Amino acid sequence: MTYDQRVNGFRGYVGAGGKVEATDWMPDDYRAGVLKFIEMHANSEMMGAIPEREQIPHAPSLLRKMSLTAKVQDEVGHSQLLYRIAEDLGKSRETMYLDLVNGRSKFHNVFHYPTRHWGDVAVIGWLIDGAALVTQAALLESSYAPYTRVLKRICAEEQLHLRHGEDITLELASGTDKQRAMFQDALDRWWLPIVHFFGPKSNVDKDLLLRWKVKTRTNEDLRAEFLDRYVPKVLELAFTFPVPVPYESGGHWVLREDAIDWAPLDAIKRNQGPETARRLELRRRTYEQHAWVRQALAEPSTQVV
Repeated sequence: MTYDQRVNGFRGYVGAGGKVEATDWMPDDYRAGVLKFIEMHANSEMMGAIPEREQIPHAPSLLRKMSLTAKVQDEVGHSQLLYRIAEDLGKSRETMYLDLVNGRSKFHNVFHYPTRHWGDVAVIGWLIDGAALVTQAALLESSYAPYTRVLKRICAEEQLHLRHGEDITLELASGTDKQRAMFQDALDRWWLPIVHFFGPKSNVDKDLLLRWKVKTRTNEDLRAEFLDRYVPKVLELAFTFPVPVPYESGGHWVLREDAIDWAPLDAIKRNQGPETARRLELRRRTYEQHAWVRQALAEPSTQVV
């Protein structure tokens, strides 16, 4: 068969719900698209550990310190799982990590922003992890089978992270005026990045990942599900949003695309977010300082047993 014939056969296979393994033949743009997508997910889990890690010293109790530390460890573990399956698509883990710390690849928008206090941990754990779960649950039906298998484990652990964030949120919501103000301040700062989390409206005709069924739903569908799920919960706790969230007659909470300020997201796409440079430098410096560990593990043992 010609290359085009193989591509058409592959398109029909995934279009009918077929799953692709790492050892299967796949079109070049499918391989490249899946690799880039999973690599960004892995980068995001790695960089996503930093904002909450920076709040561990400010946790209000030893129990909170321990639980947040466990969550941070989970996020780093998720990144390693994802880097591993990305490697099968032709790019080494070392190259992916070097591309990350040198600003040649991307990570999710929400991890480019600063954390200021314990209220940020609540918003990240409840609303940002909630947004991540909406996205990742849709990816469980992805056409790339190794990714879906890893996501089953990641989603199970993210459910625990969500409950962790919800617990902190409820504690602040039922606390003192100062505690409630802490959550409200975090919500005011994080709301626009959360809206950006899902990205702008999808161009179905041009999005190869949608056409190849790597992604199964559009950005606007995912954002709509998130709004329907979490806006009523936030209002029930008597918190407010920094921008109006109209309720349409069809029973859905909606934000019009033309009412969203996309400028901050455009800057982050250029790796020019408020915390981008500092956090990438932290990861780069840590990677260099611990080079001796990688070297020691790579060298054959000379010890006589």
